[in-house]
Amino acid sequence: MIADYIELFAVAMFFISFYGLITTSNIVKSIIFLVMKETAVIMFFLTIGYQSGILPPIGVDLDPSIVADPLPQALMITAVVIGLCSTAVNIVMFITLFRGFGTANWSSAKTKDAEQNI
Repeated sequence: MIADYIELFAVAMFFISFYGLITTSNIVKSIIFLVMKETAVIMFFLTIGYQSGILPPIGVDLDPSIVADPLPQALMITAVVIGLCSTAVNIVMFITLFRGFGTANWSSAKTKDAEQNI
């Protein structure tokens, strides 16, 4: 079924972004990998709740056995909003760091910070 392949893709995307987050020294790439990781988690949770033949929970006099549960969808919409806000905060922090130190590299920013504190 197609949901199984999407679920495998989400798991692979999670681990690829986790590896990239650990190994990169560029701050912009770190932000991109963090967004990929959030997207993979949301995709995974939406695909594990998928069932074929169910109806959206909108309407009157619907049979509860064939209606989708709206709670996981509402939680994932909340996760999307929180992810968007955290990404915006990360970008603002990066812009501030770049203006202060003039670099997009984690280790260069650390050494420049250590030099300024001496």
